[in-house]
Amino acid sequence: MAESSKLATLQRKNPDDVVITMAIRSPLCKSKKGGFRDMRSDELLTEMFRQTIKHSRIDPAIIDDICVGTVLPAGPVYEARSAALTAGIPESVPIQVVNRFCSSGLLAATTIANAIKAGQIEVGLAVGTECMSSNTDTGPAPASEEIRACGPANDALQPMGWTSENITGDFNFSREDLDDFAAKSFQRAEAAEKAGYFAKEIVPFTVYQKDPATGARKKVVITKDDGIRYGTTKETLMKIKSAFPQWPPAQTTGGNASQTTDGAAAVLLMTRRKAEELGLRILAKYVNVAVVGLAPRIMGIGPSLAIPKVLEKVGITKEDVDLFEVNEAFASMYVYCVRKLGLDPEKVNVNGGGIALGHPLDKSLTDGADLRATGARQIATGLNELERRGGKVLVVSMCIGTGMGAAAVFLGEFA
Repeated sequence: MAESSKLATLQRKNPDDVVITMAIRSPLCKSKKGGFRDMRSDELLTEMFRQTIKHSRIDPAIIDDICVGTVLPAGPVYEARSAALTAGIPESVPIQVVNRFCSSGLLAATTIANAIKAGQIEVGLAVGTECMSSNTDTGPAPASEEIRACGPANDALQPMGWTSENITGDFNFSREDLDDFAAKSFQRAEAAEKAGYFAKEIVPFTVYQKDPATGARKKVVITKDDGIRYGTTKETLMKIKSAFPQWPPAQTTGGNASQTTDGAAAVLLMTRRKAEELGLRILAKYVNVAVVGLAPRIMGIGPSLAIPKVLEKVGITKEDVDLFEVNEAFASMYVYCVRKLGLDPEKVNVNGGGIALGHPLDKSLTDGADLRATGARQIATGLNELERRGGKVLVVSMCIGTGMGAAAVFLGEFA
Protein backbone atom coordinates (compact mmCIF):
# COMPACT_ATOMS: atom_id res chain seq x y z
CA MET A 1 0.00 0.00 0.00
CA ALA A 2 1.34 3.44 -0.89
CA GLU A 3 2.36 5.55 2.09
CA SER A 4 -0.13 8.29 1.20
CA SER A 5 -2.86 5.67 1.07
CA LYS A 6 -1.78 4.25 4.43
CA LEU A 7 -1.87 7.70 6.00
CA ALA A 8 -5.34 8.23 4.54
CA THR A 9 -6.39 4.92 6.09
CA LEU A 10 -5.06 5.97 9.49
CA GLN A 11 -7.06 9.18 9.24
CA ARG A 12 -10.35 7.37 8.82
CA LYS A 13 -12.63 7.94 11.77
CA ASN A 14 -14.09 5.11 13.82
CA PRO A 15 -16.29 5.39 16.92
CA ASP A 16 -13.80 3.21 18.81
CA ASP A 17 -10.79 5.42 18.05
CA VAL A 18 -8.83 6.65 21.07
CA VAL A 19 -8.84 10.43 20.89
CA ILE A 20 -7.40 13.29 22.92
CA THR A 21 -9.71 16.08 23.98
CA MET A 22 -7.35 17.98 26.29
CA ALA A 23 -3.57 18.30 26.50
CA ILE A 24 -2.31 20.92 28.95
CA ARG A 25 0.80 21.54 30.98
CA SER A 26 2.14 23.61 33.81
CA PRO A 27 4.85 26.16 33.29
CA LEU A 28 8.26 24.46 33.49
CA CYS A 29 10.31 25.99 36.28
CA LYS A 30 13.95 25.66 37.28
CA SER A 31 14.37 23.21 40.13
CA LYS A 32 15.20 24.82 43.48
CA LYS A 33 15.47 28.26 41.86
CA GLY A 34 12.32 28.81 39.79
CA GLY A 35 8.65 29.39 40.37
CA PHE A 36 8.00 25.98 42.00
CA ARG A 37 11.08 26.02 44.23
CA ASP A 38 9.07 25.96 47.47
CA MET A 39 6.45 23.46 46.34
CA ARG A 40 5.98 19.90 47.54
CA SER A 41 5.44 17.28 44.87
CA ASP A 42 1.96 16.46 46.20
CA GLU A 43 1.04 20.15 45.99
CA LEU A 44 2.22 20.34 42.38
CA LEU A 45 0.19 17.27 41.46
CA THR A 46 -2.88 18.58 43.30
CA GLU A 47 -2.74 21.78 41.25
CA MET A 48 -2.40 19.75 38.04
CA PHE A 49 -5.59 17.89 38.95
CA ARG A 50 -7.36 21.19 39.76
CA GLN A 51 -6.41 22.60 36.37
CA THR A 52 -7.56 19.39 34.70
CA ILE A 53 -11.00 19.73 36.25
CA LYS A 54 -11.13 23.36 35.19
CA HIS A 55 -10.09 22.81 31.56
CA SER A 56 -11.44 19.34 30.71
CA ARG A 57 -15.05 20.41 30.13
CA ILE A 58 -16.27 17.17 31.68
CA ASP A 59 -17.66 16.05 35.02
CA PRO A 60 -14.62 14.34 36.62
CA ALA A 61 -16.94 11.62 37.89
CA ILE A 62 -17.04 10.10 34.39
CA ILE A 63 -13.29 9.42 34.40
CA ASP A 64 -12.92 5.65 34.55
CA ASP A 65 -9.24 5.61 35.51
CA ILE A 66 -6.27 7.91 36.08
CA CYS A 67 -2.67 6.96 35.38
CA VAL A 68 0.14 9.10 36.78
CA GLY A 69 3.69 8.80 35.48
CA THR A 70 6.25 9.78 38.12
CA VAL A 71 9.40 8.39 39.74
CA LEU A 72 10.84 10.26 42.68
CA PRO A 73 8.05 10.47 45.32
CA ALA A 74 8.63 8.02 48.17
CA GLY A 75 4.99 6.93 48.27
CA PRO A 76 3.71 7.67 44.76
CA VAL A 77 0.33 5.93 44.99
CA TYR A 78 -0.46 7.60 48.31
CA GLU A 79 0.55 10.93 46.81
CA ALA A 80 -1.41 10.52 43.58
CA ARG A 81 -4.61 9.30 45.25
CA SER A 82 -4.61 11.95 47.97
CA ALA A 83 -3.80 14.74 45.49
CA ALA A 84 -6.68 13.70 43.25
CA LEU A 85 -9.13 13.64 46.13
CA THR A 86 -7.92 16.98 47.47
CA ALA A 87 -8.34 18.58 44.05
CA GLY A 88 -11.95 17.43 43.79
CA ILE A 89 -11.68 14.19 41.81
CA PRO A 90 -14.49 11.99 43.19
CA GLU A 91 -13.50 9.06 45.36
CA SER A 92 -15.22 6.77 42.85
CA VAL A 93 -12.42 7.47 40.33
CA PRO A 94 -9.48 5.02 40.70
CA ILE A 95 -5.83 5.84 40.13
CA GLN A 96 -2.56 4.09 39.36
CA VAL A 97 1.09 5.11 39.06
CA VAL A 98 3.62 3.98 36.45
CA ASN A 99 7.37 4.40 36.16
CA ARG A 100 9.54 3.94 33.09
CA PHE A 101 11.93 6.75 33.96
CA CYS A 102 12.05 9.41 31.23
CA SER A 103 9.03 8.03 29.36
CA SER A 104 6.71 7.80 32.36
CA GLY A 105 4.40 10.55 31.10
CA LEU A 106 4.08 8.86 27.71
CA LEU A 107 3.66 5.49 29.41
CA ALA A 108 0.77 6.94 31.42
CA ALA A 109 -0.94 8.04 28.20
CA THR A 110 -0.26 4.66 26.59
CA THR A 111 -1.63 2.80 29.61
CA ILE A 112 -4.88 4.75 29.40
CA ALA A 113 -5.07 4.38 25.60
CA ASN A 114 -4.57 0.62 25.81
CA ALA A 115 -7.29 0.30 28.44
CA ILE A 116 -9.66 2.22 26.17
CA LYS A 117 -8.74 0.05 23.18
CA ALA A 118 -9.35 -3.08 25.25
CA GLY A 119 -12.82 -1.87 26.24
CA GLN A 120 -11.91 -1.75 29.92
CA ILE A 121 -12.59 1.97 30.21
CA GLU A 122 -14.17 4.69 28.10
CA VAL A 123 -12.60 7.83 29.57
CA GLY A 124 -9.17 8.12 31.15
CA LEU A 125 -6.73 10.76 32.36
CA ALA A 126 -2.96 10.53 31.93
CA VAL A 127 -0.67 12.75 34.00
CA GLY A 128 3.10 13.16 34.04
CA THR A 129 4.68 14.98 36.95
CA GLU A 130 7.94 15.51 38.81
CA CYS A 131 8.92 18.06 41.44
CA MET A 132 12.68 17.87 41.68
CA SER A 133 12.80 20.80 44.06
CA SER A 134 11.31 18.62 46.78
CA ASN A 135 12.39 15.13 45.70
CA THR A 136 16.08 14.52 45.04
CA ASP A 137 17.15 11.50 43.03
CA THR A 138 19.62 9.47 45.09
CA GLY A 139 20.40 7.10 42.24
CA PRO A 140 20.24 3.31 42.27
CA ALA A 141 20.53 1.20 45.39
CA PRO A 142 23.83 -0.66 45.85
CA ALA A 143 23.91 -3.56 43.39
CA SER A 144 24.89 -7.17 43.99
CA GLU A 145 28.34 -8.43 43.05
CA GLU A 146 26.81 -10.47 40.23
CA ILE A 147 25.16 -7.41 38.70
CA ARG A 148 28.30 -5.31 39.04
CA ALA A 149 30.24 -8.05 37.28
CA CYS A 150 27.84 -8.02 34.31
CA GLY A 151 29.01 -5.28 31.95
CA PRO A 152 25.68 -4.10 30.50
CA ALA A 153 23.93 -4.41 33.87
CA ASN A 154 26.59 -2.32 35.56
CA ASP A 155 26.38 0.22 32.71
CA ALA A 156 22.65 0.60 33.40
CA LEU A 157 23.48 1.89 36.87
CA GLN A 158 25.89 4.60 35.72
CA PRO A 159 25.27 8.37 35.61
CA MET A 160 23.54 9.77 32.56
CA GLY A 161 26.35 12.25 31.93
CA TRP A 162 28.66 9.30 31.32
CA THR A 163 26.29 7.97 28.66
CA SER A 164 26.27 11.35 26.91
CA GLU A 165 30.05 11.39 26.75
CA ASN A 166 30.02 7.84 25.39
CA ILE A 167 27.82 8.99 22.50
CA THR A 168 29.97 12.03 21.87
CA GLY A 169 33.12 9.93 21.80
CA ASP A 170 31.80 6.87 19.96
CA PHE A 171 30.33 8.95 17.14
CA ASN A 172 32.96 11.70 17.03
CA PHE A 173 30.78 14.72 17.77
CA SER A 174 32.61 17.98 18.35
CA ARG A 175 31.85 20.51 21.05
CA GLU A 176 30.79 22.84 18.24
CA ASP A 177 28.24 20.25 17.02
CA LEU A 178 26.66 20.11 20.46
CA ASP A 179 26.69 23.83 21.23
CA ASP A 180 25.38 24.74 17.79
CA PHE A 181 22.31 22.62 18.36
CA ALA A 182 21.86 23.71 21.99
CA ALA A 183 21.91 27.37 20.93
CA LYS A 184 19.16 26.65 18.39
CA SER A 185 17.03 25.06 21.12
CA PHE A 186 17.26 28.20 23.26
CA GLN A 187 16.72 30.50 20.28
CA ARG A 188 13.65 28.58 19.11
CA ALA A 189 12.16 28.53 22.60
CA GLU A 190 12.80 32.24 23.03
CA ALA A 191 11.13 33.04 19.71
CA ALA A 192 8.16 30.79 20.51
CA GLU A 193 7.65 32.32 23.93
CA LYS A 194 7.87 35.87 22.62
CA ALA A 195 5.36 35.00 19.88
CA GLY A 196 2.95 33.58 22.48
CA TYR A 197 2.98 30.05 21.06
CA PHE A 198 3.14 28.38 24.48
CA ALA A 199 0.20 30.32 25.92
CA LYS A 200 -2.37 27.85 24.60
CA GLU A 201 -0.75 24.77 26.17
CA ILE A 202 0.29 26.31 29.50
CA VAL A 203 -2.33 26.71 32.22
CA PRO A 204 -1.61 29.16 35.07
CA PHE A 205 -0.53 27.41 38.27
CA THR A 206 -1.36 28.77 41.70
CA VAL A 207 1.54 27.73 43.92
CA TYR A 208 3.22 28.47 47.21
CA GLN A 209 6.39 30.51 47.58
CA LYS A 210 8.21 31.44 50.76
CA ASP A 211 8.76 35.04 51.76
CA PRO A 212 12.57 35.25 52.04
CA ALA A 213 12.28 37.66 54.96
CA THR A 214 9.70 35.86 57.11
CA GLY A 215 9.63 32.33 55.73
CA ALA A 216 5.85 32.53 55.47
CA ARG A 217 4.29 30.77 52.51
CA LYS A 218 2.10 32.79 50.20
CA LYS A 219 0.20 31.93 47.04
CA VAL A 220 1.39 33.24 43.69
CA VAL A 221 0.33 32.52 40.11
CA ILE A 222 2.96 31.24 37.68
CA THR A 223 2.14 31.59 33.98
CA LYS A 224 5.40 31.15 32.04
CA ASP A 225 8.39 28.82 31.74
CA ASP A 226 11.37 30.30 33.56
CA GLY A 227 14.29 28.27 32.19
CA ILE A 228 14.59 29.81 28.72
CA ARG A 229 17.85 31.77 28.52
CA TYR A 230 17.28 34.71 26.24
CA GLY A 231 20.09 35.76 23.93
CA THR A 232 21.90 32.40 23.97
CA THR A 233 24.36 31.85 21.13
CA LYS A 234 26.77 29.10 20.19
CA GLU A 235 29.61 31.43 21.09
CA THR A 236 28.35 31.99 24.64
CA LEU A 237 27.78 28.24 25.12
CA MET A 238 31.30 27.43 23.90
CA LYS A 239 32.68 29.33 26.91
CA ILE A 240 31.05 26.98 29.45
CA LYS A 241 33.33 24.42 31.10
CA SER A 242 32.77 20.68 30.75
CA ALA A 243 30.39 19.21 33.30
CA PHE A 244 32.25 15.89 33.22
CA PRO A 245 36.00 16.38 32.81
CA GLN A 246 36.49 12.89 34.27
CA TRP A 247 34.80 11.26 31.24
CA PRO A 248 36.47 11.82 27.86
CA PRO A 249 35.88 13.54 25.52
CA ALA A 250 34.27 15.85 28.11
CA GLN A 251 32.09 17.78 25.63
CA THR A 252 28.84 17.84 27.66
CA THR A 253 28.16 21.03 29.63
CA GLY A 254 25.41 22.69 31.58
CA GLY A 255 24.66 24.62 28.38
CA ASN A 256 24.18 21.70 26.00
CA ALA A 257 22.31 19.38 28.35
CA SER A 258 18.79 19.52 29.72
CA GLN A 259 17.88 21.61 32.74
CA THR A 260 16.79 20.47 36.20
CA THR A 261 13.11 21.34 36.12
CA ASP A 262 9.78 20.99 37.96
CA GLY A 263 6.59 20.50 35.99
CA ALA A 264 3.44 18.54 35.21
CA ALA A 265 1.17 17.84 32.25
CA ALA A 266 -2.19 16.16 31.70
CA VAL A 267 -3.81 14.46 28.72
CA LEU A 268 -7.48 13.45 28.60
CA LEU A 269 -8.28 10.46 26.39
CA MET A 270 -11.54 8.74 25.48
CA THR A 271 -13.31 6.96 22.66
CA ARG A 272 -14.36 9.06 19.71
CA ARG A 273 -17.90 7.90 20.41
CA LYS A 274 -17.78 9.36 23.92
CA ALA A 275 -16.16 12.61 22.80
CA GLU A 276 -18.88 13.17 20.20
CA GLU A 277 -21.58 12.27 22.71
CA LEU A 278 -20.21 14.91 25.09
CA GLY A 279 -19.75 17.47 22.31
CA LEU A 280 -16.03 17.82 23.02
CA ARG A 281 -13.51 19.19 20.57
CA ILE A 282 -11.13 16.45 19.42
CA LEU A 283 -7.47 17.48 19.26
CA ALA A 284 -5.92 14.28 18.01
CA LYS A 285 -6.16 10.55 17.52
CA TYR A 286 -3.78 8.31 19.45
CA VAL A 287 -2.34 5.81 16.95
CA ASN A 288 0.39 3.63 18.47
CA VAL A 289 3.60 3.48 20.50
CA ALA A 290 6.86 1.53 20.32
CA VAL A 291 9.39 0.86 23.06
CA VAL A 292 12.89 -0.52 22.51
CA GLY A 293 15.91 -1.60 24.51
CA LEU A 294 19.54 -0.88 23.68
CA ALA A 295 23.02 -0.78 25.18
CA PRO A 296 22.75 1.20 28.45
CA ARG A 297 26.12 2.92 27.87
CA ILE A 298 24.62 4.86 24.93
CA MET A 299 21.04 5.02 26.17
CA GLY A 300 20.53 8.46 24.59
CA ILE A 301 20.24 7.10 21.06
CA GLY A 302 17.01 5.29 21.97
CA PRO A 303 14.81 7.49 19.73
CA SER A 304 16.86 6.45 16.69
CA LEU A 305 15.54 2.92 17.23
CA ALA A 306 12.08 3.67 18.60
CA ILE A 307 11.02 6.13 15.88
CA PRO A 308 11.59 3.73 12.94
CA LYS A 309 9.86 0.97 14.90
CA VAL A 310 6.69 2.94 15.53
CA LEU A 311 6.59 4.31 11.97
CA GLU A 312 6.83 0.75 10.65
CA LYS A 313 4.08 -0.35 13.03
CA VAL A 314 1.65 2.24 11.70
CA GLY A 315 2.82 2.00 8.08
CA ILE A 316 4.07 5.51 7.40
CA THR A 317 7.48 7.06 6.77
CA LYS A 318 9.38 9.99 8.24
CA GLU A 319 8.31 12.03 5.21
CA ASP A 320 4.69 11.69 6.33
CA VAL A 321 5.49 13.26 9.71
CA ASP A 322 4.92 16.99 10.11
CA LEU A 323 6.54 17.44 13.52
CA PHE A 324 8.87 15.47 15.80
CA GLU A 325 9.19 16.16 19.52
CA VAL A 326 12.41 14.53 20.78
CA ASN A 327 13.30 14.95 24.43
CA GLU A 328 16.75 16.60 24.28
CA ALA A 329 18.21 15.02 27.38
CA PHE A 330 21.57 16.00 25.91
CA ALA A 331 22.60 17.68 22.68
CA SER A 332 24.67 14.56 21.96
CA MET A 333 21.62 12.31 21.74
CA TYR A 334 19.68 14.82 19.66
CA VAL A 335 22.49 15.29 17.14
CA TYR A 336 22.93 11.53 16.80
CA CYS A 337 19.21 10.81 16.33
CA VAL A 338 18.60 13.57 13.79
CA ARG A 339 21.65 12.61 11.72
CA LYS A 340 21.14 8.85 11.98
CA LEU A 341 17.49 9.04 10.89
CA GLY A 342 18.04 11.81 8.37
CA LEU A 343 15.35 13.97 9.95
CA ASP A 344 14.67 17.47 8.69
CA PRO A 345 15.86 19.75 11.55
CA GLU A 346 13.07 22.16 10.60
CA LYS A 347 10.56 19.53 11.74
CA VAL A 348 12.24 18.60 15.03
CA ASN A 349 11.66 20.51 18.28
CA VAL A 350 10.68 23.59 16.35
CA ASN A 351 9.93 25.52 19.53
CA GLY A 352 12.90 24.24 21.48
CA GLY A 353 13.08 21.20 23.72
CA GLY A 354 14.50 19.91 26.97
CA ILE A 355 17.71 21.91 26.76
CA ALA A 356 15.79 25.20 26.73
CA LEU A 357 12.53 24.23 28.44
CA GLY A 358 13.65 21.49 30.82
CA HIS A 359 14.06 17.73 30.81
CA PRO A 360 16.18 17.63 33.90
CA LEU A 361 18.99 15.46 35.11
CA ASP A 362 19.26 15.85 38.84
CA LYS A 363 22.44 16.67 40.78
CA SER A 364 24.27 18.47 37.96
CA LEU A 365 23.34 15.86 35.38
CA THR A 366 25.16 13.04 37.14
CA ASP A 367 22.52 10.77 38.61
CA GLY A 368 20.15 10.49 35.68
CA ALA A 369 16.68 11.49 36.84
CA ASP A 370 14.83 12.82 33.81
CA LEU A 371 11.64 14.87 34.10
CA ARG A 372 8.87 12.30 34.09
CA ALA A 373 6.36 14.89 32.91
CA THR A 374 8.28 15.02 29.63
CA GLY A 375 6.16 12.61 27.53
CA ALA A 376 2.88 14.27 28.47
CA ARG A 377 4.50 17.69 28.06
CA GLN A 378 5.72 16.76 24.58
CA ILE A 379 2.19 15.72 23.60
CA ALA A 380 0.79 19.07 24.75
CA THR A 381 3.55 21.07 23.06
CA GLY A 382 3.54 19.01 19.87
CA LEU A 383 -0.22 19.10 19.36
CA ASN A 384 -0.33 22.81 20.07
CA GLU A 385 2.25 23.50 17.37
CA LEU A 386 0.76 20.94 14.99
CA GLU A 387 -2.55 22.82 15.10
CA ARG A 388 -0.85 26.18 14.65
CA ARG A 389 0.87 24.89 11.51
CA GLY A 390 -2.12 23.01 10.15
CA GLY A 391 -0.18 19.72 10.28
CA LYS A 392 -1.45 16.16 10.51
CA VAL A 393 1.16 13.83 12.02
CA LEU A 394 3.10 14.21 15.27
CA VAL A 395 5.77 11.83 16.57
CA VAL A 396 6.82 12.10 20.22
CA SER A 397 9.99 10.31 21.28
CA MET A 398 12.51 10.11 24.11
CA CYS A 399 15.51 8.22 25.39
CA ILE A 400 15.06 6.35 28.65
CA GLY A 401 17.59 5.85 31.44
CA THR A 402 19.12 2.34 31.76
CA GLY A 403 19.05 1.87 27.98
CA MET A 404 15.63 2.18 26.35
CA GLY A 405 13.73 4.41 23.95
CA ALA A 406 10.08 5.15 23.19
CA ALA A 407 8.13 6.81 20.39
CA ALA A 408 4.44 7.41 19.69
CA VAL A 409 2.37 8.62 16.74
CA PHE A 410 -0.58 11.01 16.96
CA LEU A 411 -2.83 12.33 14.18
CA GLY A 412 -4.04 15.89 14.62
CA GLU A 413 -7.73 16.62 14.03
CA PHE A 414 -8.57 19.80 15.95
CA ALA A 415 -12.24 19.37 15.14
